Amino acid sequence: MGITLAKGQGLSLEKTEHNLSLVTIGLGWDIAEQKKGMFGSLFGKTAEYDLDVIAFLCDANGKVRDVGRDSNGHATLQNSDVIFFNNLKHRGGDIWLTGDNRTGAGDGDDEQIVVKLNNLSHDYHKIVFIVQIYGGASNNQHFGEVSNAFIRAVDGSGKEMVRFNLSGKGQYEQQRSLLFAELVRENSGWKFNAVGQSSASDNFVEWLKNYV
Repeated sequence: MGITLAKGQGLSLEKTEHNLSLVTIGLGWDIAEQKKGMFGSLFGKTAEYDLDVIAFLCDANGKVRDVGRDSNGHATLQNSDVIFFNNLKHRGGDIWLTGDNRTGAGDGDDEQIVVKLNNLSHDYHKIVFIVQIYGGASNNQHFGEVSNAFIRAVDGSGKEMVRFNLSGKGQYEQQRSLLFAELVRENSGWKFNAVGQSSASDNFVEWLKNYV
């Protein structure tokens, strides 16, 4: 069992502690409970929570070098160094998102980003992982209302390294996105840093602005 951290807590895991040849970032949550009674019938179904996990691949300067610009120079994020629901697999083939779950249906991890760290190009020195509630602001949703939401990291041996529980009052209430963790390349290998910095923004692009 990994270490469960609260908001703002961090943790560094050295290569000697875990097999970091392959790391899986798993995101899970439960489908929305439908409102009952007169008001539930009056206002219709509760909107499902759509949580997403995203990864930024950064260079030695801590910046995302390729944001997939079009012919007019506008960032599209297609075929870029940002892995998300519209760019599921990196062109190098060593980091990918397994799919986009839009309801939280199913047990265990609902979304996963998998990284083959030993194969990843030396152009990349840091990977930043973000979780967001898609459309959270417009649907008046936040982590404090999501049932059994978590994000965790599992090493190459299948051992859970660290987990943040996102649900519940007090910790991430009114928060809609989270900088979960960073994987940092060092001379001796990779180091995993749990961060746990949250934001009321529901859009990972607001985080991306700090890396371009």
